[in-house]
Amino acid sequence: MNTPHDLRSAVRGQVWLPGEPGFDAARRPWNLAVEQPVDAVVEAVDAADVAALVRHARAAGLSIATQPNGHGATGRTSGSILLRTRRLDTLEVDPAARRARVGAGVSSGRVQAAVAPHGLTGMPGSSPVVSVTGVALGGGLGWFSRAYGWVADSVTAFDVVDADGHERRITATSAPELFWALRGGGGSFAVVTALELTLHPAPALYGGRMLWLADQAPAVFDAYRRITATAPDTLTVWLDLLHFPGGAPMVAVDVTYLGDPAEARDLLGPLDRLPAPLSDSRRPMSVAELGSITAEPTDPSAGLSRAELLTTLDDDAVRTLLNDPIEPLLSVQLRHLDGALARPSDTPHGPLGEPYALYLFGLPTDPARAEAVTAKQRALADALPTSGRKPFTFLNPSESVADAFTPDVVARLRDVKRRHDPHHVFRANIPVEG
Repeated sequence: MNTPHDLRSAVRGQVWLPGEPGFDAARRPWNLAVEQPVDAVVEAVDAADVAALVRHARAAGLSIATQPNGHGATGRTSGSILLRTRRLDTLEVDPAARRARVGAGVSSGRVQAAVAPHGLTGMPGSSPVVSVTGVALGGGLGWFSRAYGWVADSVTAFDVVDADGHERRITATSAPELFWALRGGGGSFAVVTALELTLHPAPALYGGRMLWLADQAPAVFDAYRRITATAPDTLTVWLDLLHFPGGAPMVAVDVTYLGDPAEARDLLGPLDRLPAPLSDSRRPMSVAELGSITAEPTDPSAGLSRAELLTTLDDDAVRTLLNDPIEPLLSVQLRHLDGALARPSDTPHGPLGEPYALYLFGLPTDPARAEAVTAKQRALADALPTSGRKPFTFLNPSESVADAFTPDVVARLRDVKRRHDPHHVFRANIPVEG
């Protein structure tokens, strides 16, 4: 690639090159199990700096991989410049219009903290530290997706730098095909520097986690299936089989309800008729506190994940999940879908016909453990009624766009890529090229 002087003269942000202090830390992804080789790291200071970098890369025949902080990294970055966008941290909230302009480096938790005092919510996922832009580019399955659809459904505009290094505003009318692709097709098409997000009313929220020892899992599953069979779109219920290192196996239910706490307790009655849980954190809460429900790590760590979409959660599926311990997995999570997710969506994913998402996670503490984790994930996936596709936002490093989208959608995404980035300036975590 070009000399360090060339790259440093092209941008105003900080540049790290191989062998320099801080380079390894700068290129490190969130998932420490992923090795991320790059030729340089650039932390842009603003959209104009991004545009200058893109023009430099295009002229030099280089590619750019964009990440705010490395969530979703797959290691497909060899020979690229890694662009960090965390300093693109603009956040503008218009409560009257129920709209927010969110910079590419802004986390979901920061948006929630800003909009909560106005009785509004963005489209948060389970972790408050993930960037809103990263989630939206992957489609995004969040706490309120049953009520409002994919996270990407709430995006009304993107500020981008295109493959020619031009700053542009992309909407459904200004560039309909590119707008469609950006709402869930990944980062293959442009660098998103900010997006405009519709905010939704959230005057009241009830949420939290109930936790039992694993011997209650059959009864918890029974209650979970009864609740999700008739749940209104404003109620989201996730079930987690958990086995933390050194601890006893447990089962948890995580809930949010956009409404009155008394209504939530009525809807969740089957859970309250079970034996008393080890803990119960359910309470009226602010939308800014959503990250406390699952309490996911807020610092980088290593992990191996696999996601599937289930066509049913019948008796056979439950027996498959409960017949054997989940070890060596740390967690087996079921997310209830349906609701708005099953309705029409002008995104690459479109509507989801599958009623549940399954997320399998383990810790690769050593090579043997890593192999055991992937074998357990594979065995469970093979034994369960999966549909054969996965949410794009949950794809792991071994998977491709073909695992998330239909062949027609993949072909359409690749056509958008050919027209908007024919020289492959942009390299996504999960590239549409394959």
